[in-house]
Amino acid sequence: MRFLFAILCLAGTLARAAAPQPDLVLRGRLGGDDHQTYRTAPFAVPAGVQRLTVAFSYDGREQRSVIDLGLLGPDGAVVGWSGGNKSVFTVSAVDATPSYLPTPTRAGEWALLLGVPNLRKEAHADYTAQVWFSRTLDAADEPAVLAPPVKTGPGWYRGDLHSHTGHSDGSCAPLGGGKALPCPLFLTAQAAAARGLDFVAITEHNTVSHASSIRELQPYFAQMLLMPGREVTGFQGHANLFGTLAPLDFRVVRGRRDWSAVLRDVPARGLVAVNHPVRPSGEDCMGCGWDDLEALRLVQAVEVVNGRDADTPWSGIPFWQAALDRGLRLTAIGGSDNHHADAADPRQGIASPTTVVYAAELSQPAIVAAIRAGHVFVDVEGTRERMLALEARAGERRALMGDTLAPPAGTPVRFALRLQHVRGARPVVLLDGVPGQWLAEAAVDSDDRTLSFAWQADGKPHTVRAEVRDAQGKLLMLGNPIHIDRPDASR
Repeated sequence: MRFLFAILCLAGTLARAAAPQPDLVLRGRLGGDDHQTYRTAPFAVPAGVQRLTVAFSYDGREQRSVIDLGLLGPDGAVVGWSGGNKSVFTVSAVDATPSYLPTPTRAGEWALLLGVPNLRKEAHADYTAQVWFSRTLDAADEPAVLAPPVKTGPGWYRGDLHSHTGHSDGSCAPLGGGKALPCPLFLTAQAAAARGLDFVAITEHNTVSHASSIRELQPYFAQMLLMPGREVTGFQGHANLFGTLAPLDFRVVRGRRDWSAVLRDVPARGLVAVNHPVRPSGEDCMGCGWDDLEALRLVQAVEVVNGRDADTPWSGIPFWQAALDRGLRLTAIGGSDNHHADAADPRQGIASPTTVVYAAELSQPAIVAAIRAGHVFVDVEGTRERMLALEARAGERRALMGDTLAPPAGTPVRFALRLQHVRGARPVVLLDGVPGQWLAEAAVDSDDRTLSFAWQADGKPHTVRAEVRDAQGKLLMLGNPIHIDRPDASR
């Protein structure tokens, strides 16, 4: 069987949505009479806008013409002033580009504030301002000019989906030593970059105050995607929310407002992942366990490995497998849950574990889409190179981890499992969570090994997934399942 990397490339050809055209284009000309004055370029913001994004350009630089940029709100107050150091900015009620204040984008007449520190008497400068109105605070609604992909093209991208900074309860020692204090977000991003991650999610408890800090830091960490998430934290469970900055009332109160009520308010493009689902809830970890099984129908993922708990009683793998057995399609992910960016032991730090996703590009919408699709495996120790990828083929139909096949009973289903950089380890293939005899005697004897096996469909629903364990039985990697449906499931 030809192995799957060629097939995986097909998954990445999902076309990136065409960049939306601006809602408004403002054009104007400034001349010598505008030298060292301020001018405005008014525009109307309609009702229902959640985010305002502006891209500004002008000509005449060869004549040393300079136009500085700012923004006035509908009451005439200055919302921000970036001068000549930024050509693109965004403003919403919850976040803004540095130089601008988070401001509700209410309907009315706004204006660009143009300062002209230099324009020669006989010169002129033509400017263009493109304006986008985003109707939601979802990452997928941000114009491409604001959030271009960090890397283009499909590939395996490695990241940490659970971390905390001083915007919630992340702490670290101050310079010079002393009692731990709320830790700057910069140190978490720096630690993630040092571990070679492609992306890191900052998931503060019940807040998105860190979104503006992420906008400030993203240009500096140009090779790594910084994702703003939040940990929706209550007294009966915790769950990470990705892909949206929309406000969400996190208050789950037993007997009054359950998790289902909270999750029904999550925007459709948001992605919810239950965190550390079997961690005991008590004074050491208040509200950590998850017991609302009905609400799992509104969830898309489960954090099956939290920190170093993969082979402990607090592993989320049995919880996740039980959900799969009930027919729920939940993606297994991992997260370090790091609260100390300066952790001396890398096993307690960022990237342990690492969630590895096959995404169409390195952008927040693409990472969220890949998790939703289940194109994911968890590297428990957070290495930079280990790989697990499972493919199935029935006739001409093929499936990756997270995908579905529906072969008639008696159809042979052929699988290929590719493993990299786990020499000496043993793969385990599980049918409906139970280890099978496939590959039972196989050992990985090279740094790049493809193992094949076959199974005959019986017309019933199943899950087939793979794990890799070392010689002592310790879990190294865990892959998401390929789902086998009844052949009439889609009718």
